[in-house]
Amino acid sequence: MSAKSFSLLIVLSALWGASFLFMRIGAPEFGPVSLIFIRMSVGVIAILPFFASRKLLNTVKNNAKPLLLLGLINHVIPFTALSYAALSLDSGFTSLINSTTPIFTALIAALFFASTIKPSQSAGLVVAVIGVAILSSDKMNFGSLGTGWAIAAGLLAATSYGFAGNYTKHALNHLSAIEITVGSMLASTLILIIPGIYFWPEANPSSQAWVSALLLAVASTGIAFIIYFKIMKEAGAFMASNVTLLVPLFAVSWGVFLLDESLSLRLLAGMVVTLLGTALTLKLITFKKLTIKSI
Repeated sequence: MSAKSFSLLIVLSALWGASFLFMRIGAPEFGPVSLIFIRMSVGVIAILPFFASRKLLNTVKNNAKPLLLLGLINHVIPFTALSYAALSLDSGFTSLINSTTPIFTALIAALFFASTIKPSQSAGLVVAVIGVAILSSDKMNFGSLGTGWAIAAGLLAATSYGFAGNYTKHALNHLSAIEITVGSMLASTLILIIPGIYFWPEANPSSQAWVSALLLAVASTGIAFIIYFKIMKEAGAFMASNVTLLVPLFAVSWGVFLLDESLSLRLLAGMVVTLLGTALTLKLITFKKLTIKSI
């Protein structure tokens, strides 16, 4: 990976890590649904000037049904679930739960798409489960004041991403990454129009909440996707997958320094174990020669 691509990877990780910070600030005032409506609608407006063309829009129109489904399972469900989780979970914690996405992607591929799980990936699944257990064993309270449902929402988001990744590979492989992203973001905006307006808060959110919502949409969605495409083009999909390991590091850092979130020994231990499991599942670390692939 070139120095330029590596720098872009760091910026992308910082932007996606900050998304958990923005959701933590914006969700309590906007509500999970309306916040994600802003994220997708403003985000797609930010990204369209860079990619819009007659050919792209025709392609999106001709693949409307699968893109609508993808928008639902890759944006609407996981983003809303993560926003709900952000109501009661620290931003760093939520990002670590979300980092299990590759685990669910591998499981769903094996269960529903006739894929096989390699030994190192099986080890990764076990390690990641242990990591999640370390993170959440003291938080799985489903009472009115507990965070059990928030953790479940975070895992729902990771599961939905897992289905989306496999569905994209099998049903939308004929489309480019740009066509898939723009199409699914447009579809998500359409899906969220009525719910976003229906659940719009009665009291006007504060300026801080508005700034967070707009930064979530423009920076952590629109600009982040543009950077992601640049990395994909210059360094390839495998190198871009390293962002999965870096996002939680930034999310935890943003939360600690900007929101005064606690950095406990349990959180650090859970982070190390969960990210190790993710790295094994992504095959960034292999047991065959005990090697770690370079980003």
